[in-house]
Amino acid sequence: MILRMLLTYIYQVCLHRHPFSTNMTVVSNDPSWWPAIISYRLTSYFSVAAFVAVVYDWALTFGQEVELIWKQRWSLMTVMYLSVRYLGILFAALYMLTYSECSDHLADRYSWIMYTALDWTNVVVFAMLWVIIIAWLHAMYQGSRKILMFLIVTFLAINTFDAVTIIMATMDTSGEELILSGTYQCQFNYPKDIPLLDSITWMLGTVWEVIALCLAVWIVVKHFRELRQHSAGGIIEDCFTVLIKTHALYFASFVAVSCIELIVIFSPTLLMSTSLVPQIISGFIQILEAVQMFVLGPRLILGVREYHAKLVADSDAATGMISIAFQERVHISTGNGV
Repeated sequence: MILRMLLTYIYQVCLHRHPFSTNMTVVSNDPSWWPAIISYRLTSYFSVAAFVAVVYDWALTFGQEVELIWKQRWSLMTVMYLSVRYLGILFAALYMLTYSECSDHLADRYSWIMYTALDWTNVVVFAMLWVIIIAWLHAMYQGSRKILMFLIVTFLAINTFDAVTIIMATMDTSGEELILSGTYQCQFNYPKDIPLLDSITWMLGTVWEVIALCLAVWIVVKHFRELRQHSAGGIIEDCFTVLIKTHALYFASFVAVSCIELIVIFSPTLLMSTSLVPQIISGFIQILEAVQMFVLGPRLILGVREYHAKLVADSDAATGMISIAFQERVHISTGNGV
């Protein structure tokens, strides 16, 4: 969500033009464009870093993916994992290519297609992550229909608003090619109300995730209190511990991104500057969002499945040991009886 806002601010500061200029190629060697060129190039470096982070994590966990995802019975979570993982790689690659230099007359059309693909991929992946969180909370609340209905209704309302915003943005956004001091760039021209709608969309999404976090914390605290009162533990306690561990990093990254996004929303002039610090901030937002969605998102499922596989393996081992011990006792008893 915030990436579209960043693109808006970057292009506004780079190009002080009328927001509805005609589609044409702009050629200029004016030195006043150099800060914009440097800003654009710096952003491209961060997009490469985000892509490398996503691909590196995929390579790092590919063995687990094969064992815990591909070789297991397919379910909704299997589809969610594979979709988020590989759409994430596609998203990071498209975002990196968006900042690559174009050198033909189709640069503006190409960039607009990339921009549209990025927007819709972002929306779809966020929706899938929320489906994972809904399934997780539904399980933690032991199949509560009230919690499920509340989460689904709010999920549909927010994502419908987000989809409408994307449709408006893609319908009313135009692009044009820029050749600045020999470098090829693409400008997107947004209607004035799109940044406001983006901000509202992000705020609604933030509120939803905060509610999900509060629901998770509340049910975990409640369960641990019940376990202490009844002196229970074991598997139930371990399950909740694993759920918290696998989701702690996700929510921590969410909080970090949200704090930076609040700065962006309430200080829009910050990213309008071509100085180094604002560009570094926007670059770190790129990386943090990529890690949150496409690294920590898939790990939400991998972590739980890894624990489940370990639990099954330990259970099988324990059953085998009990069986062996039982057979030995039977053998010894029979021997003594003869």
